[in-house]
Amino acid sequence: MNEIFQWLVEPLQFGFMQRALLVSLAAGLVCAVLSCWITLIGWSLLGDAVSHAVLPGVVLAYVFALPFSLGAFLFGTLAVGLIAGVRSTTRLKGDAAIGVVFTGLFALGLVLVSRIPSQVDLNHILFGNVLGVTDSDILQVLVIAAIVLAVALIKRRDLTLYAFDPTHAHAIGLNPRRIGALLLTMLALTVVVALQAVGVILVTAMLITPGATAFLLTKRFPQMLSVAAALSVFSSVLGTYLSFHLDTSTGGMIVVCQAVVFALVYLGAPEQGLIARAVRRRGLAAGRANTGLVGSTGQPPS
Repeated sequence: MNEIFQWLVEPLQFGFMQRALLVSLAAGLVCAVLSCWITLIGWSLLGDAVSHAVLPGVVLAYVFALPFSLGAFLFGTLAVGLIAGVRSTTRLKGDAAIGVVFTGLFALGLVLVSRIPSQVDLNHILFGNVLGVTDSDILQVLVIAAIVLAVALIKRRDLTLYAFDPTHAHAIGLNPRRIGALLLTMLALTVVVALQAVGVILVTAMLITPGATAFLLTKRFPQMLSVAAALSVFSSVLGTYLSFHLDTSTGGMIVVCQAVVFALVYLGAPEQGLIARAVRRRGLAAGRANTGLVGSTGQPPS
């Protein structure tokens, strides 16, 4: 028991670990909440696009000594606008438009990084630097996370109706385009928050995995939000602790923890888990076999 207590307390003796835990918690919570709507709408690829498209904005923000969150948000919204423009002015399907835009912007970011290697740390941008966040970084993360969560709380009914049935939302007087634009703006802001914790490449996992995991555990959306948030916060805290004790990448370990939780749920969820479904199929097969025996003999099997 004393060893467990020591394992939990030791990281908290360091200021950088306290800051890392705070940022990881904020990123895990806000990503989990938004991931539920992304999962229902089917915007997983769009989340991937926005998270990669912000790279040139982050690089330019560093070059001009601006807050990186500003550059990330501007290029995130630019990516969304470009995707919408390509979709509306061509016959390309959504996935093609998303692929063209996000790969182009991500490649632009890599080119910018290669041209200014002395000023921008590629690993810092791509994989996050949660152990090196400053007080100003924490303030930005907490403010943006609070804004996104507040909007999600206030507009949760409209966002949920839009996710389940945009046609009905329009019929009762809501504007699906405005709601979609609001959700996309929240997505861009959420990417900014998660960048601090896990970097550009791993943001996608934090935006998809919590919602996908909760989707397998519950059929009601309010419970889905709660389960996603709880699992994401748990993974963020556990991943941060494990990265300290095992001396590994914090962002990578957080995502690994989320993936392990998803795998466990995928296998063992009470209703939708692989094991439960296999048991049900075996039970149905046995029932059909018994029914067949009864029908062929007129008597129950001995």
